[in-house]
Formats: sequence, structure tokens, C-alpha cells
Amino acid sequence: MWAIQFADAVLPGSFTGFGLRSWDLGSLPGLVLGPLLHASWAHLIGNTLPLLVLGCLVAVEGAGRFWLVTTVAALVGGLGTWFINAPGTLTVGASVLVFGYFAYVVVRVFSPRPIAHRLVYALIALIVIVLYGASMLAGIIGAGPGVSWQAHLFGAIGGGAAALAGVRGGGVRSA
Repeated sequence: MWAIQFADAVLPGSFTGFGLRSWDLGSLPGLVLGPLLHASWAHLIGNTLPLLVLGCLVAVEGAGRFWLVTTVAALVGGLGTWFINAPGTLTVGASVLVFGYFAYVVVRVFSPRPIAHRLVYALIALIVIVLYGASMLAGIIGAGPGVSWQAHLFGAIGGGAAALAGVRGGGVRSA
């Protein structure tokens, strides 16, 4: 994301147009590209630390789980945003993943796992809620103009769904 933002700053034109444009079938590649693009350096800087921290908390469970949670959060977040936003609205930024990872880390406490794992997950979730909970809630309920509360909400729904489905590195775990 940093390399893309740097290239966007020094090359002519703008990569931002490759984001997700609501109700435009031609912009569906933005489901993948949108989280890699940012509207400004401040936007990228604001997403970097929570993406790194929360992404690592997902990745510690394995690369397969990380990529599946990333995929579910990006697809659910992007498609929900694509349907709910006003037609033509352009959405970019890794917030869809930040909110997806946040919800995954919090909701995985309730997924079917051994009790010892759930206790560790509960402690981690509590710390994550204390550190990020207020800003996550504000990003959905109190998002300002130009901020996609839709991407935040649907990214969180995707992350939560991945946790409840018991997403594992090799597929979906059945109960």
C-alpha cells in the first residue's frame, strides 16, 4: 500500500480511480484493488497501524486463515458497500480490512474452539476492544463526510462471519 501510494504521488494521473465504484460492474476489480488504494497520505497513515496490529492478530493463526479472513472481509465489505452506497460513489482504503480484522478478533471468542484457546482469545479481544473499540464504533456510527461507514460496517460483518463460520487455513470447519 505504501509503494502504491508513493507511485501514485510521483506518477502522472491517479490510481484512486481503480477503487470500487458503487453500482458500476466495470469497477468490480475494485473489490481487490480498493483496499490497496488510499485517497491521501493521511488516509494511508491512519489505516497502517491498526491494519498491522489487527492483521498480525489474525495472521498468528496461520497464513491460510489470514488470507481467508482477508478474502471474506474484502468481498463482504466490498459487495455490501457496492450495493448500499449511492451509485457512482468511489470507495478506496484498507479500512474494510481493518474493520474485518477487528470483528474477527472479537467474534472468534464465540467460535467453536477448545476452552483454553477461547480464554486467550477473550483476553486478546478485551485488549483490542479497549484499544480500538471506540474508534471502530465511531467509524460506523459517527463517520464524517467522505468516510465510507458502509465499508466499515460490511468489512466488520465479513470478519465476524469468518469467525463464526470457524474459517480455518484449509477451509470452513464444521461443528
